[in-house]
Amino acid sequence: MRAVSEWRILPFQTYSAFENMALDEAILLSADSGKSPPTLRFYGWSPPAVSLGYFQDFNREVNLNNCRSLGVDIVRRPTGGKAVLHENEITYSVISAKDNPLFPDNILGTYKVISSCLIEALVSMGINASVVDSGYRQNGTNVLKSLCFSEPSRFELLVAGRKICGSAQVRTKKAFLQHGSLLLSFEPERAVQLLCPEPAPGLSDKLGRSVTSVNEYTDNFSSRSEAVRILKDSFRKILNIKFSEGTLTPGEQAEKIRLIQEKYSTEDWNIRGKYQF
Repeated sequence: MRAVSEWRILPFQTYSAFENMALDEAILLSADSGKSPPTLRFYGWSPPAVSLGYFQDFNREVNLNNCRSLGVDIVRRPTGGKAVLHENEITYSVISAKDNPLFPDNILGTYKVISSCLIEALVSMGINASVVDSGYRQNGTNVLKSLCFSEPSRFELLVAGRKICGSAQVRTKKAFLQHGSLLLSFEPERAVQLLCPEPAPGLSDKLGRSVTSVNEYTDNFSSRSEAVRILKDSFRKILNIKFSEGTLTPGEQAEKIRLIQEKYSTEDWNIRGKYQF
């Protein structure tokens, strides 16, 4: 029987887009230097935000005018993947050293392990989810292909053929960060309004056929806190881990503040994708 692994869990909190991304990266950098334990956290976004993947072209992936007029922040993630609207969801992040025996030392293997935890949570909510076992489905328009939830990638989660959770990952020399969004509800019209620079007729209908959310399938839990509890229990069960509720270390806190100021609150990073280390 596999030995129980000790993890830190950070309590659910809601932050700005800039603080969320800085917090994830600060823990990743600390884990890379061997100073932080494996960490799981769940979080929300306030105000709502659009996040772009590390490699995405800002001008092609987001409607800047609509985001500004509706008070929606824009941030570039340290991870790859596509554009995501963060609103009524639970975001998770898993951060660990790469030599953690719970995870294979590769991107897809890590996706597969974490997906098994997410499936366990969805089953506990009464939702029958499945894992994508192939690459991207090429059935979207060129505009929709820039949206994270328009097409699933390998080891991401579908319910009745529609994507319910999108994830992205980055790996340093000695650690990895994977974070993703589990949708509690979804408004395709709003997603198209914010994510498509030139919305076209029919796009929201196409996106709606590709994406689903927890609230479409179940009312078995009454609050976001109950969903977080189910997610936490699922990671604990599948990975055989013991959680200790914790906070950021002083080093992580200092790094988070630096990253907010020098990276995640700047147009150089969020719009142009440039950051001077």
